[in-house]
Amino acid sequence: MDFELKTLTRARICSEKTDALVVLVPQDLTPGSDPVSTLAALAIKSGDLEAKPGKLLSAYRTPGIAATRVVLAGVGDASAKNVRSAVSAALAALKSSNVQRLTLCFSTLGSLQAEAIRAAVTACSDATYTYTTTKSKASPAKLRHVVVAVNDAAGAKIAKAGLDKGVALVKGVEFAKEWANRPANHATPTLLAGAAKELGKLRNIKVDVLGPKEVAKLGMGSFMAVAQGSAEPLRFIVLRYDGAAKAVAPVVLVGKGITFDTGGISIKPAAEMDEMKFDMCGAASVLGTFRALAELQPDLNVVGLIPACENMPGSRAIKPGDVVTSMSGQTIEILNTDAEGRLVLCDALTYAERFKPKAVVDIATLTGACVIALGGVRSGLFSSDDALAAALSEAGESSMDLCWRMPLDDDYAEGLKTNFADVANVAGRAGGAITAAKFLHRFAASFPWAHLDIAGTAWKGGAAKGATGRPVPLLLDYLLGQVAAAKAKPSTTASGKTAKKTRSASRTRA
Repeated sequence: MDFELKTLTRARICSEKTDALVVLVPQDLTPGSDPVSTLAALAIKSGDLEAKPGKLLSAYRTPGIAATRVVLAGVGDASAKNVRSAVSAALAALKSSNVQRLTLCFSTLGSLQAEAIRAAVTACSDATYTYTTTKSKASPAKLRHVVVAVNDAAGAKIAKAGLDKGVALVKGVEFAKEWANRPANHATPTLLAGAAKELGKLRNIKVDVLGPKEVAKLGMGSFMAVAQGSAEPLRFIVLRYDGAAKAVAPVVLVGKGITFDTGGISIKPAAEMDEMKFDMCGAASVLGTFRALAELQPDLNVVGLIPACENMPGSRAIKPGDVVTSMSGQTIEILNTDAEGRLVLCDALTYAERFKPKAVVDIATLTGACVIALGGVRSGLFSSDDALAAALSEAGESSMDLCWRMPLDDDYAEGLKTNFADVANVAGRAGGAITAAKFLHRFAASFPWAHLDIAGTAWKGGAAKGATGRPVPLLLDYLLGQVAAAKAKPSTTASGKTAKKTRSASRTRA
């Protein structure tokens, strides 16, 4: 989908030829004499339209307006959240039409926010995304071009920042959705590594892929134990985005890459087991975040680590009661082979130490307990560092990709004690999401660390089954927030003068 920014007053937008014109109607709409304003004012006055988010009124071949279809969409106070709701509702109303070119009219808003533009762009993508990879007769979305119309040059400057960020986010989220939605035989660890290598062709991204021999040499006994029951060889994927000086400590993102999870010997029930192809959504979110970084080219360093394998009940599979040795040297008693995500992540967390990271964030569809606790609205956030937790929470709010901080008290680790190893991989049922986080905490003591449990937010089931692309928006906002924080602290050169490095990137195709 292409996005284009245009400066169009309300009067000029009436002559804009387009298949559909979506007019955002705020609660404080300023009256005007142009046909668009007249139509909106009349609709509100007659009670046929409310300026509340999601309220719509559609018209066809309206006199004085060149657009074939006109949709008036209420946006309330025109916040980013309300704009997203309005655009989503408008696109849903147009879904059955043959609209290929759409114009979003922001010219009716008294004030403009970059985040509202971003919200509109991502809403367009969410409404039109269609999975096609393994379909013999693919039906891609009809909508191909979206024009974002603002009133003047000042608005265009604000909108440009939101548009660039929105387009980058669309690329990242759709990349994450693509790989998460693929069935497991089309998204093996080897194929996932291939997707990472494709990202390595983009500017400032480097990719290394380690196989079983390299992983064995590193001593990743916990990761290897999970992979040993499958005929598919494991892959340990290392991505690097180098946007800042080498001396700048990176943020490390660790994504759980279980490309299919049967539960192993502790096998899952058959019902809905097909959804366990989504158990690599953490990995997909890391790939998606790197895709967005490649588009925006921000001034920071980021490392992505993805331990990728299948969890299968083969003849060589780990058994309940087995004890394995992690890369850290800690021994782990595996009481439940379906608690495999933490077993691959713990070795990746140990590997992360070599980068001397500024912070480490792992992302995983880790526990059903988190789904029970938070449902599909917020991801679970656990952290050993208050500043990191606050930054991630703020990013969740700004990106509308919400999370909720959960406790990490040491008392929750009591259930992980065992007579036969340093730690067990599960505790009791109570507080399952927290005890899983406490297990990971043992391997993240040497750096600021956070864990995002996305088991409830990474995909939807039922008729709407499919990946959501979360938490790519949260991760991108967090990383860009780190750039903003660094720029707020001027660096000092050898001569004692302050200097700031700036970089800009502007692309408008998604």
